[in-house]
Amino acid sequence: MAITDVFKTKQFKSDIERLTSENQYLNSLLTPEMRTAVSIKAEIQKLTAEKDSIQADIEESKRKRQDLVQEIFSLDKEIEKKKEFVIFMDDEMLYQDYGLYTPVYNLMNSEMYKDKLAVVREQQKSLIKNDRAANFPTNFTYNNSLAQGKKLVADNVKQILRAFNNECEAIIDKVKFNNVEAIRKRIIKSCEDLNKLNAKMQISIAPSYLDLKLQEMNLCYEYAIKKQEEKEEQKRIREEQREAQKLQKEIEEARRTSEKERIHYRNALHRLEIQMQSANETERAILEERRLEMQQQLDNIEEEIKQIDYREANQRAGYVYIISNIGSFGENVYKIGMTRRLEPMDRVDELGDASVPFAFDVHAMIFSDDAPALEAALHKAFDGKKVNMINTRREFFHVTLEEIEEVVKKNFDKTVEFTKIPNAEQYRESQMMRRQLGLGELVRQDAVVDNTPVSAAFTSPTPAPAPTPVPASSTPSVPSVKDITLDPSKEYLWTKWGVYEMPEPYQIYLAKGSRDDLKLVATI
Repeated sequence: MAITDVFKTKQFKSDIERLTSENQYLNSLLTPEMRTAVSIKAEIQKLTAEKDSIQADIEESKRKRQDLVQEIFSLDKEIEKKKEFVIFMDDEMLYQDYGLYTPVYNLMNSEMYKDKLAVVREQQKSLIKNDRAANFPTNFTYNNSLAQGKKLVADNVKQILRAFNNECEAIIDKVKFNNVEAIRKRIIKSCEDLNKLNAKMQISIAPSYLDLKLQEMNLCYEYAIKKQEEKEEQKRIREEQREAQKLQKEIEEARRTSEKERIHYRNALHRLEIQMQSANETERAILEERRLEMQQQLDNIEEEIKQIDYREANQRAGYVYIISNIGSFGENVYKIGMTRRLEPMDRVDELGDASVPFAFDVHAMIFSDDAPALEAALHKAFDGKKVNMINTRREFFHVTLEEIEEVVKKNFDKTVEFTKIPNAEQYRESQMMRRQLGLGELVRQDAVVDNTPVSAAFTSPTPAPAPTPVPASSTPSVPSVKDITLDPSKEYLWTKWGVYEMPEPYQIYLAKGSRDDLKLVATI
């Protein structure tokens, strides 16, 4: 250590002692309030530094949140873009949104569809045979050889057509009413994908060949539909034949019974007349009264036989029935049908067999000389209110009894008695028993029916707009998720619109109405 350093050390010690003394003197001059102010100022400086740090963290979090929102937005855009290339084949997804298929050919029967399908397939074979099913270069060379180039092109053309035909065959077999458009898009996309894979060799499937494949798809679908229609028609014809056989059997049995009773009363009347010849005045008066009764019975039997002959001769005479089953189908759903049976209730009883939980109730039973015409008039009047819009054999209509009465009055000139309120005994008793057992009544869930006219339904469906999230500003009473502490003992549903508190466990009852047990507890 140098001598100068020793002197400097002594000087430093002297300065420290002097400054310490001055500091103690100044502190002695400070009042308690001034000391508190100094302490508070130091605390403020400390808190300000912490605030700046927290503010910086908040800004960083906001920046990260903005980056995430931007990333989510970009991903959503990419998802929407990729959806254009996705073809949904799952039935449940397709059932939710499909347009009605408009027939392209409308041929008369399935044989005509079969013939047309054979023609289209022959046209496909012709294009393949004449090398017009695909576009390809004719001057392609391979290893500087035109012959090898032609062979390579021919092999690739065969490969692309084989792949396209195999995929079309596999998916055309799956075409149904709810996926026609999806199948069409898939065929087109398959063609486009194969064309891209062979673009370097300038090989592509010809548009005319693709069009024939789309025609084949339409024909296959319409052929299947027509076959089903013909099957339903054959079923209807067989049912009519069974009804006619049952009617003929009823007529024969009724005629035998009436003939037997007529012979019985004729013989009894003949014996009574012989007995009257030898009877005195008093006995003759009693026998005359019995004779008049027998004659009345005989006249009634003759009238029954005339009615039987009339029903057998007039093939259009019968009963139009209007029945309901509120326990099975609910209110304001009526079946309007026709039977030519001598006893029409037999037909109603057959309809209320084990296929439905409750028996049908009759609101009106109308005998008409032209029952098919009256039935057709009622069906035509309520054509737009059929429950089953596809199968015309299902004669159920969603109408009121007053509407049916009005149409009957316009098409039938006789008085018809309608039963307004159905008995529905078993259904009402079942509801009563459920109440007594504390089970609660069965409540039917009514379906929402689109009232769009049928003509408008065959136009191209307009895609439904995407659901718009409810902005947070529309629910000012709900706090932000950052401002509350969620209860860990509860379950929550996290969505991009908010955090929802899940309801308590509950039992499911068949009740009309929308879900209203989700409660919004916080916004995002």
